[in-house]
Amino acid sequence: MTTLLTHPALAQLLQRRNACPTEVHAIDAQIQAMMKRYAVMNLDMSGFSRLTIQHGITHFLAMIQRLVGIVTPIVNGQQGSVFKQEADNVFAVFPTVLQAVDASMEILDALAIANQSLPSSQALYASMGIGYGDLIPIFREDVLCDVFGNEMNLSSKLGEDLADPSEVLLTESAHQQIQSPTYTFDPRTVTISKVDLVTYRVSRTVS
Repeated sequence: MTTLLTHPALAQLLQRRNACPTEVHAIDAQIQAMMKRYAVMNLDMSGFSRLTIQHGITHFLAMIQRLVGIVTPIVNGQQGSVFKQEADNVFAVFPTVLQAVDASMEILDALAIANQSLPSSQALYASMGIGYGDLIPIFREDVLCDVFGNEMNLSSKLGEDLADPSEVLLTESAHQQIQSPTYTFDPRTVTISKVDLVTYRVSRTVS
């Protein structure tokens, strides 16, 4: 039976790692054995500061609730799972990058449709970053509730800081995993923590 890693269990392992230098390699191997390979998506809702200042936090929280209600069934439909929602960010994992990209484009379509019947003060816009790689999964009562890893960090940076509203960016690792005539991937060099990285803007291929 596979042991699922929880926040308390990870904390205990890290405390042992800090306290016992001779166990570092064994503990690292134990944690690495629990890693899982995911496509991870970070969705950032646009306009948090501006809308909160203009209309108050309750107004924006209601918008987030509407957004999550749109995003979750789309993620589920692509065999993904929303594992965390913090402030105006929604985090999800998928088996493949293609499923993550399909979901991201469906989300943008759904938000555009929703905005047709919403007042401008409630219009929903989002930017997204997608990564792919081995991540440390954290569970609560057998349900995924968090992940840790470089691709999680990069996808968060892309979604929150670098992607424009209604834009989807892929990490280099994610881009290497997808081949689809449905989409075009435009490379862009960005600097993250003083390191130059290539990211890819996703758009639908024009036939």
